[in-house]
Amino acid sequence: MLNRYARAAITKFFTPLAKLLLRLGISPDVVTIVGTLGVCFGALAFYPRGSFFWGTVVITCFVFSDTLDGNMARMSGRSSVWGAYLDSTLDRVADAAIFGALVLWYAGSGDNLVMAGLALACLILGMVVSYSKARAEGLGMTANVGIAERSERLVAVLVTTGLVGIPWLHLPTAVLGVVLALLAVASFITVLQRMLTVRRQALDGAGELPQ
Repeated sequence: MLNRYARAAITKFFTPLAKLLLRLGISPDVVTIVGTLGVCFGALAFYPRGSFFWGTVVITCFVFSDTLDGNMARMSGRSSVWGAYLDSTLDRVADAAIFGALVLWYAGSGDNLVMAGLALACLILGMVVSYSKARAEGLGMTANVGIAERSERLVAVLVTTGLVGIPWLHLPTAVLGVVLALLAVASFITVLQRMLTVRRQALDGAGELPQ
């Protein structure tokens, strides 16, 4: 849903910055790498200490690099298979850092194994969601379905984690727990949707095993 309705607006918003970076000679790959490092720093430096609000602020400053680098690549005519591969791979690294940092907090000083388990479930299922699509494409099929794609998962966890981290709101940890549980269920359903989609294509004779 976010990919469909929000990406165009976000791309338009970042167009002036994309033009400036290109004029400065900065490549889309550099933006991809710096953005990922920033997200990882924000997550791993703040979340394991229980500093959810400031961690979310730092992550948010870098998370839109995923849109910015793509915009830069299209504007410069430098879109490539390598750029798409780098972007997709580093997206997984950033996602793992966010959910992994929550696991570290709740399995450690946060002392809440239920929350740690929910965050771990989101991490694992999020990776499977991405793999199920990539593997389908590697076999010559498509799996562009699902109720919990990356954008939805990131917005849900970052907004909720940031709000829980604001002291004067007194938002209970249970709210984040509910969101993580819903994300885990939605990710599981997405995996099933993609598996059924690929199965249907396979039975119809689409795709072929790599040589």
